[in-house]
Amino acid sequence: MAPFLICGVILLKVVFGDACTSGQLTESGECCSVCPAGFGVAVECGKEDTKCIPCPQGTFSSSEDLSHCVPCSRCPHGLPMSAPCSANEDTQCECDVGFFYFRAYRLCAPCSKCKRGEGAEEQCGPKGDTQCRSCGPGTFSEEHTHTKPCQRCTQCTDSEVEIRACIPNSDTLCMDKKLHIISRETTSLSGVENVTPGGEGFAQVTPKHTPQGENGNNNILAYVSVLAAVVLGLLVYVAYKCWRSCKQKKALSKARAAELGASPEGEKLQSDSGVFLDSQSLQDNQPSKGTKRDSKQDTRLYVNLPPQRQEEVERLLQEGAGRGWQHLGQALGYETEQLDLFGHGEAPAHTLLSNWAQKEGSTLGVLCSALARIERPDVVSALNCPAQGVSVV
Repeated sequence: MAPFLICGVILLKVVFGDACTSGQLTESGECCSVCPAGFGVAVECGKEDTKCIPCPQGTFSSSEDLSHCVPCSRCPHGLPMSAPCSANEDTQCECDVGFFYFRAYRLCAPCSKCKRGEGAEEQCGPKGDTQCRSCGPGTFSEEHTHTKPCQRCTQCTDSEVEIRACIPNSDTLCMDKKLHIISRETTSLSGVENVTPGGEGFAQVTPKHTPQGENGNNNILAYVSVLAAVVLGLLVYVAYKCWRSCKQKKALSKARAAELGASPEGEKLQSDSGVFLDSQSLQDNQPSKGTKRDSKQDTRLYVNLPPQRQEEVERLLQEGAGRGWQHLGQALGYETEQLDLFGHGEAPAHTLLSNWAQKEGSTLGVLCSALARIERPDVVSALNCPAQGVSVV
């Protein structure tokens, strides 16, 4: 008889709209209570209702459910903590702008960007990746971004006419009603006259006695002036980029020369293949072709390298021919899923090396050994690792 009574109570509650939030009932047919955030289950719901207790120090519960308190997590080595663990929220680890803390892999991963037609419902930050939502009626998004939500569509004013309605990936297109469309002038045997179709949207133009070709010449001169300005601007931009590139190369050369205690001219030798080798490394122990030198590993930390040297290494791994940053990541022990996350960003080589530099034992010796295994002597030379120099065949 008791099971029939319980089923009857459940049926009555469903019919009258009193649905059970937890989805579980006691033996007497009462809805089991859920523990609020910051509390965990002390006694499971069964004969009696759920018993909840506050989460003790070092544990937390972030949602209202029937679960227990879980231990707080710790930030990886080298990653700062933005907020400590509380009773209702886990430890918050701080990543750079454009990255979020991926708890499953304990690393900073690049934020996902919402596509056109989608907006950021929840921005990427300490609590997780970007949460995108398709733009509904009356809203749109024309950008690839991880910060902006869907925008409200523009409403054409009374003095405008709607050319195209708003769609999820493009705003409304409006045009001024007073914008006139004038027909092209034609020449008849009796003189010059304007042929103007009737109807709304066309201006009524009286005949003009203008020398033929004068307006056309003025338009050509205007176009030529604009084109000349554009070409001049491009030339100035190219000259600036060349100057800046030369300046960066000189600064990099001086920095490496200061570190080696040698002049920039004697610092590196350039072969016909385009691979640079340190002159000091060549003078110490000249290896035979296709062999490696075995000696004590370089114990310098990668994070202490000059920024110019790090940028050069990242550029070679990102743009250089041969095996790139993905192969280096595998050699350093990263999983394929982690490398896929790094690939979502605009500079995956920088993301990989920045994340690896936060780990213990991230020395140049370890990095150069990994580069040697993937056959990238050009990057080894850029790092200037005397213990891992590789000769060029």
